[in-house]
Parts: sequence; C-alpha cells; structure tokens
Amino acid sequence: MKNTMKIMAFIWLILLQNYLPAQDKLNIKFGKISPADFDLSKYKYDSGAAAVIMADIGNTEFIGNTKGDMTLVFKEYKRIKLLRKEGFDLAKEEILVYRDGESEERMSDLRAVTYNLENGQVVQTKMDEKSIFTDKLNRYYSKKKFTLPAVKEGSIIEIEYTIKSDFYGNLRSWNFQGSYPCLWSDYQVSIPSFFHYVKLTQGDQNFFINTARTDQTMYTIYESNGGAGKDDIYNITTDVNVVRWVKKDVPALKEESYTSTIANFVSRIEFQLNYYQFNQAGDRHDVMGNWYMASEKLLKDPSFGGALDDDNRWMSEELKTITTGSMDSLDRIKRIYSFVRDNFTCTDYDEKYAQHSLKTVFKNKNGNVAEINLLLTAMLRHEKITADPVLLSTRDNGYPSQIYPLMSKFNYVICAVTSDGKKYYLDASRPRIGFGLLPADCYNGMARTINSERPYVVFFYPDSLRESKTTTVIIINDDKGYQSGSFQSLIGQNESLDLRERIKKKSVTTYFKDIQSGYGSDFEIMNAGIDSLTLVDNPVKVRYEFNFKPSSNENIIYFNPMMSEAYKNNPFVSQNRTYPVEMPYCSEETYNLNMEIPVGYEVEELPKSVRVTLNQGDGSFEYLLQKTESAVMMRCHLKLNKATFEPDEYNTLRDFFAFIVKKQGEQIVFMKKK
Repeated sequence: MKNTMKIMAFIWLILLQNYLPAQDKLNIKFGKISPADFDLSKYKYDSGAAAVIMADIGNTEFIGNTKGDMTLVFKEYKRIKLLRKEGFDLAKEEILVYRDGESEERMSDLRAVTYNLENGQVVQTKMDEKSIFTDKLNRYYSKKKFTLPAVKEGSIIEIEYTIKSDFYGNLRSWNFQGSYPCLWSDYQVSIPSFFHYVKLTQGDQNFFINTARTDQTMYTIYESNGGAGKDDIYNITTDVNVVRWVKKDVPALKEESYTSTIANFVSRIEFQLNYYQFNQAGDRHDVMGNWYMASEKLLKDPSFGGALDDDNRWMSEELKTITTGSMDSLDRIKRIYSFVRDNFTCTDYDEKYAQHSLKTVFKNKNGNVAEINLLLTAMLRHEKITADPVLLSTRDNGYPSQIYPLMSKFNYVICAVTSDGKKYYLDASRPRIGFGLLPADCYNGMARTINSERPYVVFFYPDSLRESKTTTVIIINDDKGYQSGSFQSLIGQNESLDLRERIKKKSVTTYFKDIQSGYGSDFEIMNAGIDSLTLVDNPVKVRYEFNFKPSSNENIIYFNPMMSEAYKNNPFVSQNRTYPVEMPYCSEETYNLNMEIPVGYEVEELPKSVRVTLNQGDGSFEYLLQKTESAVMMRCHLKLNKATFEPDEYNTLRDFFAFIVKKQGEQIVFMKKK
C-alpha cells in the first residue's frame, strides 16, 4: 500500500512538473503573428471591450556601465488586439522619460508594428522612426510619443522598447490593470543587494504567479581614465533578488460616478529607493529620507522655497499700496490674498515647482499654481506674517503617501497662514473662490506643510467638507387664470464656484435660456438674476419668476412638485462596485414648495410622505406633503453625513438613491371640478 502511494505521488509530481512550464510563460515572440492569433474566442474577457491587451510583459534589471556605476534597464513588450475604433487610443503610445541637468533616460530598441489579416494572410506595417516625437513637460520630464500606422478594427499591434536610466530612484512601476482587459500581465525585477527599495502596492494583489528567488550575478563596471591610461574594469559579484508577478485574465477597471481617479484602485506595484550601500563597510546613501530632510531640501530648492525668505525688496512698494489702511493682521492677509487672486492668471493647475522666479511671475501677472501660491506666501512673509507653503495631491492626481516623503505623489501647492492663533488655508490660483476656502479637488486626504521647524501633516478629507443648498418655490393663481411663482435657490460654496466658472464660459442669459428650455414652451421665465456672482466670499443665489397656464381643456393636470430640482437618474448604475464611492463633500439639500391649487381643480392624488434613513445615520431622506382646501405644501430634505462609502456599503447607497429618484419622479394629480 505504501509503495502504491509513493508511485502515485511520483506520477503526480511528474505530471505537475510537465504542467507548470506551460502555465509559467507565454509562447509569444515579437513578429511571430499567425492568422490564428487574430481569433480570441477561446479567451475570457468582457465582450463589450473595445480592445484587449493580449500580453504586457516587463522586465527591469541592473547592468554595469562605462561611468563606473550601474544603470537600470527597463524593457517592455506589448501585444494588443484592437476590436473597435474606441480602442484606437492604445495605438498612441506615450512613454515618460526623466532628466536632471544634462543626464537623461534613454529610449532605444523601439519596434512598433501593426498587423492586419487580409485574405487570410497577415500583412504587417512597420512604424517609421520619423514618427517619434518628444514633448518636454517640464525641466524633469519629457514624453516620447508615437502612433502606429495602418490601424483598423481587428488589427493586432506590437510595441517593444528599452529605457536605460542612470537614476537609481527610477525603478519603473507596473500596472497590472487598466481601462482594457488584459489576458497576461507579467513583470519581473532583479535588484542587486546594494539597493534597498520600498515596495508600494495598491488594488488587487492576488497573483497567478508570485515568485521570489536569490541569484548570484557578476556585474562588470568600466571607469574611464579620460584617455590618461587604460580604463579600469571592475567585476562585482553580489546577491540579486529576482521577483516576478503575473496576473492572468485581468478585467478592465471602469471608472464610475463619484470616483476621485481610477488610478487609485488599479492593481499596481511601484518602488521607491530608500537607500543604497555598495558594501557593508561603505557609506550608506539615504535617498528617501524623512519629511524633515525633504522639507529642508524643498526650502533650499530655488524652484520651491528658495525665494520665500529672500529680502524681496521689489515687493515693497506694491505691498505698501495694497496694505495701506488695513486695520489689523487679518485685514492685511485678506488684502494681499485678494490682490494675488484677482490680478494673476493661473497657467497650469498641475505643478508643485516654480518654473520662473517670483519676480518674473509678479511682472507677468501669471504663473502655475505653485508659482502663484509661493508668491502669495512670500508676500505674506514680507509683511512679517507667518505663512508656509503646503504640498498636496488633488483628487484627480491620486492619493499621496502618508508614510514616505514621495514628491512624485504631489502636484499642487497652497498657502497656510496664521493670524491671531487661527490658521487659514488659501489658494490664490482660483479667481472665483472666497477667502479661507479651497476647491473640492484639494480635499484628497493628507497634505504636508513645508517649513524649517516642523513640517507637519494636515488632512483635507471630503467628509469634513459640508455643502448645503436651500430652494424655495412659491406658486400662486393670478387673476388671468395663469399660475405664477418665484424660484430662489441659495447654493453652497463649491456649487457657487462651479456656477461662477460656468458663467465665465457662458453668459447669464445663456444660463437661463438653458433653464427655460428644460421647462418647455408653456413655461415662461421672467426677472431672472444671480446674486453675489462677483462677491466670491458669499454663496450664490439663483432667482427668477415664472408663469404658466394649465390648459383649460384638460380634465387632469399632472404636476411634479420638485419641478427642475428632482434627481432624474440614479448616479450609481453598476450592479456591483469594487472600490469606494468618493463624493467631493457631504451634502444637505432642502426643497420647499408652497403652491395654490389651480383654479377650478382639486387634488385627486397626492404622493405619500416618507422618511428614510441610510445606514443608521450616514444619511436621510424626507419627502413630506400636505394639503389644505386651497394649497399644497411640500418639504423634501436629503442629507448625506459622509462623502466616502466603502464597497460593502455600495448596494445600500445605490438602493437609497434609486428610491429617491423614484419618489422625486412622482406627481400630484389635479382633477377638474365637476
């Protein structure tokens, strides 16, 4: 019996060994495309996808170079099937390369080919090297851009390239998931023991293959003597940690409503260099450091804090004019803030470094968000007011790291100022926002105040941001058989900002024409206006009068008491959701209606009043109606006490809004009196 068991175990081991290699690697090579490769029917993926990534394979390793140092070598290979025109964006490739001073990452060995199946034969079209363009983004980054030729529905494209980098800190990250399904995503890194990286992960980390091993590798490093003699050659043997991750049949991650950015939730691995040390007795070179070190470095950087504490005498005359007559410190702060906000134009809302001197920014009256808010900080400091720059990441940029000082995670700068022991956070790059207010996209979690003494953390959570809206509608009968009324809606600060931005692009007249068209031809808007449109410290009030005439031939009138304020569609369409709902703020909406019953009619049917609670205190919804002999009164109140809902709360939230949409769609039925 024991011998039989041993034989069976041995046979199982042999079968397993024969099975694993077929699953471990893809039998795929660049340029080896057959007609059978165009048929994806045997694979599992979303049939509605516009494209399928058949394989995405990456590899990073170190090699010795001729500078007496080591170079990172990253290689990527992709094969993609384009199913519909909506997926053609995958044929437009953008590869980010880094530079610092005269040193720059180098792209080489680029191959890009399109394959089409014509009359049963594979026809290939190679991309011309002249089709490669370089866009300089800023002083640190450029993009290599190219588009594959001869693309059409059904094409297969292949892309392969190499990036060589002398920057240890640029070990490339890897996304296993994206906007399109991926049949095979494979990334391997080989890291010599000299280098110590922090691995950061997000999204689903369940891998089809997740292996790690230690090899011994010899690196050959050349060091030039500048022609004075024979170059030095070093052979260094060290342990190398080889790690490989593979995901198979990865579904697309689709962006849904109320998502800060889908990039926060894709399955991803990235690396940050902590330190390197070439031998145990040698010096340890800390790279990532801590926030005190990072803050000190930023304050010395001429592109960030270098000019904040300068004498800045060129500001003196202008500031004297701005602050003359100010009554106290807070008044001076408000005057300086208003001056910068109202007189400078922001050219880029996605930047944490200044590209120009503050004097140049002041002269040109424009700059990126970092330049404008660093200028504000410098002007406040010039007046002996305590002010510091604050680094943050906007919602569309993704979450910043709460643990590590990773500058790549930040993209925005605001100003923190203190007056009489109270702290205010200011953003002078937005011309239509009030003092002490920040736009909702700044509320994305952790931010970091940069100063020389204590670079402290501050949190801007959407759950801490409250937005309210109160709408009042009064409808009366006039002596001509018409119904006339008034509409007033006092909206919150963030909605006020959005409306001011909208009015900037469209006129007030156009705004009310859009409202008029939503009601229909029987409804006439008059005496329309928007209060506090230019008083940016105040919320906006939208108001208008209206009249409409029920048809005298109608025996029944159907009237929605919510008028234009109802939720017409559920914002949560998907049956399930694997990542949080991230609303920009908590909200409270109150709608009041007082309506005289149309002359000659009576109420036949009135929607039932209801009160509903969401998750024992996360929110509530009230829909209350009552009638008298001559009028109908209504109050509709929706309140959400938090802005972020986890995936396990999604179905309840979805059902809650489905109920609201249905209830707010109900109508009052008026019957003509007999």
